[in-house]
Amino acid sequence: MAAKGTPATRALQSAQAAFTLHEYDHTSSSGGYGEHAAAALGIDAHRIFKTLIVTVDGVLAVAVVPVACQLDLKSLATACRGKKAAMADPAAAERSTGYVRGGMSPLGQRQPLRTVIDNEALHHSTMFVSAGRRGLQIELSPHDLIRLTAATTADIGRQD
Repeated sequence: MAAKGTPATRALQSAQAAFTLHEYDHTSSSGGYGEHAAAALGIDAHRIFKTLIVTVDGVLAVAVVPVACQLDLKSLATACRGKKAAMADPAAAERSTGYVRGGMSPLGQRQPLRTVIDNEALHHSTMFVSAGRRGLQIELSPHDLIRLTAATTADIGRQD
């Protein structure tokens, strides 16, 4: 695991949280990272979650929603008790988290951000999130993710 260590996996190890790593061949460079991970690992797109960096009233935050859903920015703003949410500038997201697009993890970020996780996570005993690099996913309890990121939960995802 040393070769696969990321800030996210180190944060889980430090917290002594149970998790499993799942590696897959990442070949897509055109986006759709979560969909690619779900297909490559054979995981239901409602169990694998994407980490999106957003701004709420101009302040960076994290939204964690199922790959099968789209982020509802109005619901996220409401969950954060804000007025307006928007997708963050990718360069600002990378600088803040220390991760690259397609490998953003809600764990082990350079600057921990306010995190909101979609309630869908609570319907599963385990969920999958990025381990901090493309081609590597972490499977863990949603309750551990909530605890380790000091997250709140809300209905922030919508089906298209």
